[in-house]
Amino acid sequence: MITTIFEFIKSYVSIIDVIDIAFISYIIYRILLLLRGTRAIYMLVSIMILLVLLGLSDFLGMRVTRWVLSNMSGYLFLALIIVFQPEIRRALAFIGESKFFERSITLNSQIVDELVRTATILANRQLGALIIIQRNTDITHYVTLGQKIDSVVSKDLLLSIFIPYSPLHDGAVLLEGSRLTYAGCILPLTKREDIAQQYGTRHRAAIGITEETDAVAIVVSEERGEISVTEGGNIIPNLDANALRETLSKLIKIKKSTED
Repeated sequence: MITTIFEFIKSYVSIIDVIDIAFISYIIYRILLLLRGTRAIYMLVSIMILLVLLGLSDFLGMRVTRWVLSNMSGYLFLALIIVFQPEIRRALAFIGESKFFERSITLNSQIVDELVRTATILANRQLGALIIIQRNTDITHYVTLGQKIDSVVSKDLLLSIFIPYSPLHDGAVLLEGSRLTYAGCILPLTKREDIAQQYGTRHRAAIGITEETDAVAIVVSEERGEISVTEGGNIIPNLDANALRETLSKLIKIKKSTED
């Protein structure tokens, strides 16, 4: 019996077929990962149900039902583009951020020290903050209502931005290399529904921007005085100074230099 099955597979399934199936399986897997935790997954299930009903109506000869569903499916492609627009954008960004096109992005160790000191001070004082570190993907087109700064990164500057009396403290700051380029930025929030309720707008913005791009975000919770890092839509919570430095060193290439 087993020999017969192997002979059947050998006769009708080629190496190209195996590669074809593996490729489609990987594409479906990546799509499901992109849709995980979003409302789009429910829309996808609804579309699949409609397609199954269309097939059943055709098989059972239900002409009216088939006519209605067929006309609805005519607009299906357009509906998919509209409904899954954020996910399509994320998928295209993922392809564009392939290692083949990636530039070598490094961060001065002195700047990392400034970021760690800033986050630690803010956490001890329970002052909220959101610091976005750009890597390979240009994220300036995601920035809205941001104030152009273009200054050297320093602890004093960051603390002055995130004190409660600053008009920019509610937004995010954007770091590009050794420069702090924008402050008071409003970023896209994640649409995921599986985020813990303890995480507020800052954390959702940090997750959202790291879902859309390859940026790294440092978040300081105002309520809990907790430091977190987000990357790739995932959050690494409850970090102290040493853990924060170690996490950043794993996510970003850090160089020791006396130059700015």
